[in-house]
Amino acid sequence: MDIEMVRGDITRQAVDAVVNAANKSLLGGGGVDGAIHRAGGPRILAECKVIRAERYPDGLPTGQAVATTSGELPAKWVIHTVGPVYAKSQDRSHLLASCHTDSLRVADELAAQSVAFPAISTGIYGYPLKEAAPVALRAVRAAPTNVARVLFVLFDEASLRAFESALREEQ
Repeated sequence: MDIEMVRGDITRQAVDAVVNAANKSLLGGGGVDGAIHRAGGPRILAECKVIRAERYPDGLPTGQAVATTSGELPAKWVIHTVGPVYAKSQDRSHLLASCHTDSLRVADELAAQSVAFPAISTGIYGYPLKEAAPVALRAVRAAPTNVARVLFVLFDEASLRAFESALREEQ
């Protein structure tokens, strides 16, 4: 699997699937979640409402993933996953890792060959970039997947630097 990192806007990536750092409601929000819902249009929200009604009435559990079509996005699908809220007093890295591995599991069900990830949980959920980046990279590398290309699309320079540093340390 090829792993790449770019600074950019995940809603503009021409990949098979983009991963949405969603909240458990799946009904949109701020950050990456809001950007994907705004750029993708109402079809994503409509599909998320069906998923909530039929599969996850209490919301999508942290660390799990589910897919919808992508509406107006260049990608074919959106894979929604709920990252953990960071807590100094509790190690939640297994949940952050699960966001990545379960997203790749869903990507395999869709036969996706390319997947773009944001820096899950590093925004409003407070996960420090220096801790999140190595967890994300290790999880992606260890995942049993047929995805050929993983692209980490980082919104700002600090995120890009943290992920590039984690990749260098991993090698």
